[in-house]
Amino acid sequence: MTTISPSANLPSLVDPVTVEVIRNALSSIARQMNNNLARSAYTPIIYEMKDCSVGVFDRHGRLLGQSPGLPMFLGNLEMGIKVTTEKLGGPEHYRPGDVFMVNDPYLVGSHTYDVTIFSPIFHGERLIGFGATKAHWLDIGAKEAGRPVDTTEIYQEGYRFGPTYVYRAGEPETQVLDYITRNSRLPRSVWGDLHAQISACRTGERRLVALYERFGGDVVEAAAEEIFAQCERLDLEAVSRIPDGVYRAEGAMDSGGPGQPPVPVKVAVTVSGDRMSIDLTGSSGPTAGSVNSPLPGTVAGARLAYKCLINPNVPVTDGTFRNLTIVAPPDTVFNVTEPHATIYYYPPLGLMIDLVIRALADVLPDDVVAGQPADPMNVTFVGTRADGSRYVTGEATAVGWGASSAADGANGMINYGAGDLKNYPVEVLETRYPIRVNRYGLREGSGGPGRFRGGLGIVREYETLAEETYLSLWLERSTLPGWGLHGGGDGARTHGEIESDGVTEEVLKVGARPLRKGARIRVMTGGGGGYGPPAERDPAKRDADHADGYVHDSYEMPDMWGILRFAAPDPYRS
Repeated sequence: MTTISPSANLPSLVDPVTVEVIRNALSSIARQMNNNLARSAYTPIIYEMKDCSVGVFDRHGRLLGQSPGLPMFLGNLEMGIKVTTEKLGGPEHYRPGDVFMVNDPYLVGSHTYDVTIFSPIFHGERLIGFGATKAHWLDIGAKEAGRPVDTTEIYQEGYRFGPTYVYRAGEPETQVLDYITRNSRLPRSVWGDLHAQISACRTGERRLVALYERFGGDVVEAAAEEIFAQCERLDLEAVSRIPDGVYRAEGAMDSGGPGQPPVPVKVAVTVSGDRMSIDLTGSSGPTAGSVNSPLPGTVAGARLAYKCLINPNVPVTDGTFRNLTIVAPPDTVFNVTEPHATIYYYPPLGLMIDLVIRALADVLPDDVVAGQPADPMNVTFVGTRADGSRYVTGEATAVGWGASSAADGANGMINYGAGDLKNYPVEVLETRYPIRVNRYGLREGSGGPGRFRGGLGIVREYETLAEETYLSLWLERSTLPGWGLHGGGDGARTHGEIESDGVTEEVLKVGARPLRKGARIRVMTGGGGGYGPPAERDPAKRDADHADGYVHDSYEMPDMWGILRFAAPDPYRS
C-alpha cells in the first residue's frame, strides 16, 4: 500500500486528516455517479459491461476524483470540458442547468460511439466544478448497424458532435435531441443512455455542492491543491529511481482492418532524472482502414502505460502525469486528422501499452508483466427479433494476462485499456437476443510456459437462432502473441472460426457478415506470456497445471471441434 505523506508547505487552512477525508469524499462522489449511471442505463453494454467512465473536476477542468471504469476514457475525459470552454469563450459562459455533449474523436479521442456528456456545477452563483461521463452508445447512425470494421473515413462512422448544448439552463435542446434519436437505429436506447449520463452528472453536482457546504470552498480547494502536489511528488520520486536511458521495443498488429497490411508500432521510452517521455516516432502512418488514433486518444493510452508502472496504487488526479512527455508525430497511426476513420482506435494503443512495458522490462523486472494480446477482441451481432424489434449486441472479449516475477498471469481478463469492463453474462445475452452460447470457458493450454505461467485466454462459441443475423468480428494478435519475458514462453495466438452449412472458415475480421440460422461462431483469444525459464517452475505448480487442465501432455488445446496445435511438446515435460 502506498503511503502519501503531506507536503512540507501544507497550507495552514487544511490539515493532513482533512485532506484524506476530502480525497476519499471526491472518490466517493465519482463512485456514486458511476453507480447511478449503471442503474439508469438502457443498454447492457453500460449496465452490465460497464463500458463507461465518470469523473468529477474542479472549475478549471482538473480531475478531482474518478471511479473504476475504462482507463482509456479517464485519460482524456477532461478534453470535453476543455474544448467546450474554449468554444464558449471562457468558463464565465456556463450556466446552471447546462448539459453538453461531444464525441468528435479528433477533439476528445476514441471513436464516435463514445459520447462525453458533462455539466457545470455551481455553488450559489459560483462555478466550482464539472461532472463528466463518457459511455459507449450502441448505434449512432453509422454506415451499418453495430460497429463497422471496414470503414475508410470518419464520415462512415455516424454523427460527430463538437461541443453541443443538450440542455441549456435546464431546458432541453429539442432539435438536438430529435437529431440524435432520429439518426439512430436504436432511438430509445440512445435517448435512455444519454439521460442516464445526465443523471450521473446531476449526482456529481449534488454531492460536490454538499462537500463544499460541509467544509467550505476554501478548504476543499486547498485540499485539492495538496492532493495534486502529492501525486506529482510521488511520480517524480518513482521515475527518479529508474536508471537514465533510452529503452526501445517494437511490434506489429495483424492488420489495419480487413484486407489491410500489418501495422508496425515502435516505442522509445526515455528516462532522464525524474522525467519520462514516450516517443512513437517510426510507427506506421495512418492506415487506410479503421485502425487510427487521434492525438487525444494516444495521450490517454500513453498515460495508461505510464500508470501501469508508476505508482499504480495511487489514484489518478490532475497532479498525475505532469512529468510525462508524449511524442506522437503528425500523420502517423497515433496522430491522425480528418478524414481518417477511427472506430478501431484502441488496437494500436493496446500494442503501444504492451511495448512500453516490454521496453522497461529489464530495468523494472519486478514491476512488469509479460505480454498479453492487448486488444478488445470485439464480437457484435445485429438483427431483428421475432417481434420485429431491431437489436445490436456489442462485447469485448477477455484475454490471458502475462505472468509477473512473482505470480502466474490472470486468466480470462479484459485488456489494459478496458480496466473495469465486465464480461457479457451468458444469461443476459441469451435472454435479450436470439443468440445461444454453446461454450464459454478458459482456453486450455493457451498460457505461455515459464517459472510463472501466462494467463489463459477464453473460448466462446455462439449459435445464431434467428433466420438472418449479421456479424461484425474483430480479432487481433494472431501473428504477434503475448510474449514471454526473461526466458518465459509465448502465449497462444488468437483464432476465430465461422461454421455454417457444414463449412468451417477461419476468420479474424469480418464486417456485417450475413449468417443463417444455426451458424456457429467460435472465438479463441490469445494467452499471456510466461515469466522466467519453464524449467524453474515449482513441481507442485506443474502438477496442478496438469490436474486443472491448464496444460496437457501434448501441449495441444483439445476442444469439441478438433485439435488446435500451437506448440510442440509440453515444455514442462520435455
